[in-house]
Amino acid sequence: MGAMNELIDRSTVLSLAGLLREADGTRTWDAVEESAERVDGLQLRARSDLVAEAMLSDESSYDELSTAVRRALRLPAFTGWMIWPVTEAVTTAALRGFSSDSHQALVRFDDGLRLLAELTPRLTAEFAIRRFLAADLDRALANILPWTRSPDEHVRRLASEGTRPFLPWAVRVASLTSSPEKAVPILDALRTDPSEYVRRSVANHLNDLSRQSPALVAQTAGRWLAEPDANTAWVVRHGLRTLIKKADPAALALMGFSDATLRVSPIALADETVTLPGSLDFSLTVTNEGDAATRLAIDYVVSYVKNSGALAEKVFKLSAKDLQPGETVGLRKRHAIHQMTTRVHYPGTHLIELQINGRRYSRRAFEVEIPSPVSSG
Repeated sequence: MGAMNELIDRSTVLSLAGLLREADGTRTWDAVEESAERVDGLQLRARSDLVAEAMLSDESSYDELSTAVRRALRLPAFTGWMIWPVTEAVTTAALRGFSSDSHQALVRFDDGLRLLAELTPRLTAEFAIRRFLAADLDRALANILPWTRSPDEHVRRLASEGTRPFLPWAVRVASLTSSPEKAVPILDALRTDPSEYVRRSVANHLNDLSRQSPALVAQTAGRWLAEPDANTAWVVRHGLRTLIKKADPAALALMGFSDATLRVSPIALADETVTLPGSLDFSLTVTNEGDAATRLAIDYVVSYVKNSGALAEKVFKLSAKDLQPGETVGLRKRHAIHQMTTRVHYPGTHLIELQINGRRYSRRAFEVEIPSPVSSG
């Protein structure tokens, strides 16, 4: 994360202050310049917040800030990571004292979202719009839906990405997670988008929905598959990836993975003990013993030993195969096992097994050993 923190460094903030002065000479923007001396040592988010607060201390109203920012948008150099604190400052100013009973507050709300759409081609505003969604979900979505018709792919992607229920690094929006169906019209409008950048966001949004609304995801994917374009199969497959790993029957059926008559060999391990850092090399064969061709979603499941001694499963994608009656396919995989910040490994007996179209086969145990640190003395 250290290198990421430097995305907003002293020089970035000084550049921002200079551009704001160039765009709007009515104020000095001294607080922004002074904040450049205080970003060192902070995490990236904290740096953005510090600079955003400095921008707000230099302005007296949303109208003045938005005017300055729009003037800055005329400058090509007004781009990159300096935009993150700008989007946060715009959001704070637009939502200050927000009330749905105040006409002026609603005007600021709507214009604030428009300004974020103008900023997002310079750097995504996907985090900033979360506070608009939290303040008034229905009004925010009514503003966001027309973005799906924007000629700019960054704005169209913002509509999908910013409304994801579980957007990484972003604050959760309770009203959005409790009513995930409200953002589906945005996905419907973008699922055939000409930009892969946008379609990938749609698929990730659909996959987010599967964490709490699998029936909604299956229904939505089914509608799309009924009227497909050249990219629908990929969007649906990527959007259903978590449900496929969870062996959700509706998702499996949508992708053509039905129950099959199979013969699965025992998993063969190259070594029954893995010393970290290392890998588990395994192989096996799968034979279609049925009378018809079958499509197989082939995954493997590793049960890791936790610190408590209990086991925790994680499903990994292995392959997708179409097998004719009597056909056999050989499968081979090297599964790396090493310490990571997102997964700490512990010694003990682990398990590996195959999962095909939601059914489990051929469980094997293997040992994980962690060498003791070598003493420097």
